[in-house]
Amino acid sequence: MSIKKGTKQLAQNRKARHEYFIEDTYECGMVLVGTEVKSIRAGKANLTDAYAKVENGEVFIIGMHISPYEQGNIFNRDPFRKRKLLLHKREILKLQRLSQADGYSLIPLSIYLQNGLVKLELAVAKGKKLYDKRASIAERDSKRDIERRMRDGMRNSDI
Repeated sequence: MSIKKGTKQLAQNRKARHEYFIEDTYECGMVLVGTEVKSIRAGKANLTDAYAKVENGEVFIIGMHISPYEQGNIFNRDPFRKRKLLLHKREILKLQRLSQADGYSLIPLSIYLQNGLVKLELAVAKGKKLYDKRASIAERDSKRDIERRMRDGMRNSDI
């Protein structure tokens, strides 16, 4: 995700890009309570085991953990509660069609602030097999090695 002006990254699902092939991404809002927003702004959200599901024409995120706000007292909600995502109707219908396709899942990639609003980046993803994960690790390592050699070569040529 490219960070635009006026955005601040709050939480990221790093495991998602390793576990899944990302086919398409959507930006969506979330229905939250005030104490949840304060907790997210403090960086106390976890997307690791979260996923989204389309139910009755609405999209919900399940398994996302938002730690209770310390000064929230009675206004705190269940940290693992199901939260509604805000999308256009045509996007919801498209996500429903894609999520019903074999092997596709709706996975949250990141939570960020955009002009004061909490947004979630939702991805349509297909699970990787073990050999795919090994191939992506090998590709990442080879790119890192090539960059390191180029950088070292540039240093040696300046002398």
